[in-house]
Amino acid sequence: MARGPSLRDPFRGILPDPLNPVRTLRVMGRLVRRVTKKPGAPPGTLIHTGVKRVEKIRITILDYDGESIQEREVGSAAECLPFRDSSTVTWINMDGLHEPEVVAQFGEIFGLHPLVMEDILSVGQRPKVEEHEGHLFVEMNMLQLHPESRMVHEEQLSLAVGENWILSFQEAAGDVLDSVRERLRLGKGKIRSRGADYLAYALIDAVVDSYFGVLETVGDQVEALEEEAIDEPTSRTMRQIHDLRREMIIIRKSVWPVRDLMASMLRMETHLIHDDTRVFLRDVYDHSVQVIDTVENLRDVVGGLMDLYLSTVGNRTNEVMKVLTIMATIFIPLTFIVGVYGMNFEHMPELQVAWAYPAVWGVMLAVAVGLLVFFRRKGWL
Repeated sequence: MARGPSLRDPFRGILPDPLNPVRTLRVMGRLVRRVTKKPGAPPGTLIHTGVKRVEKIRITILDYDGESIQEREVGSAAECLPFRDSSTVTWINMDGLHEPEVVAQFGEIFGLHPLVMEDILSVGQRPKVEEHEGHLFVEMNMLQLHPESRMVHEEQLSLAVGENWILSFQEAAGDVLDSVRERLRLGKGKIRSRGADYLAYALIDAVVDSYFGVLETVGDQVEALEEEAIDEPTSRTMRQIHDLRREMIIIRKSVWPVRDLMASMLRMETHLIHDDTRVFLRDVYDHSVQVIDTVENLRDVVGGLMDLYLSTVGNRTNEVMKVLTIMATIFIPLTFIVGVYGMNFEHMPELQVAWAYPAVWGVMLAVAVGLLVFFRRKGWL
């Protein structure tokens, strides 16, 4: 699809070694929120705290009712003004947040709270839902897993939900919402006959469902690492385990607050969420709990992988040491016998006997065989 979940590579230029300092800094940058707002600045100051991910901002509109749908791209926020008070449901999506003045224009047209506009531009926010006069504000993170680097890419998705409209803001094109777009185009299910609150549910549900795909891929990686840690553990295995543990932190940071978000939406007494939509929101709440359970299970397994790796390496070391110890134990008495007959004494009776040399060899072989039989019976071999 044109806007399918094809993953942009936000890690281009990062060295492949998971422990190189450049990558470590990038991981820490994903865990610690960047602050570019000047301390003491007034609330509602519009500053984009992320990076420029697209060259040009793209604004698309999906306007529909039960009978028809129109989809188009516009060049400015001002062209969205006629849809503010229309009787149809309108979904306006903006790709690119590097021009705060465009977000300010949307805020002026649709009456967004200044703090909402500030949160839209401040990427790295904790998932949350807020109720403001005339609209709801929902913030979530979309997750995608890079197939080669195995790094989780998180992108903030901001939703402003009004009576008959939804504004969505993303840092770049490409998301996990194509299934919703396709349902709207084809008129599948109830989505075209419901209001903006049902569309908000569909978008949130698509984001939560996409978590399962990411976790399934991570689960496959965990299973492969588990087999590798048991069969052929190497230093690279340890690096991959550490790398995966960091990615699980990123996933947990994005997923855990979603349960509280959905619980808050269910408790809200607002006319913007109809009673027949709350049933579907409860289903998303159940999905979010399942996601959290999966994340915690994977974190437990990943946490145990390091113990498994160290145990396997320790067992292999013990096996090597056991073999070396057995060999040393066998050769200790043989070395003693050879050392005795290697002394330079003139009066050694055995040296004058013809069968002394083969007798010494026989004694040494008997000692070696006897020790091997003894170790075998003890189960050490």
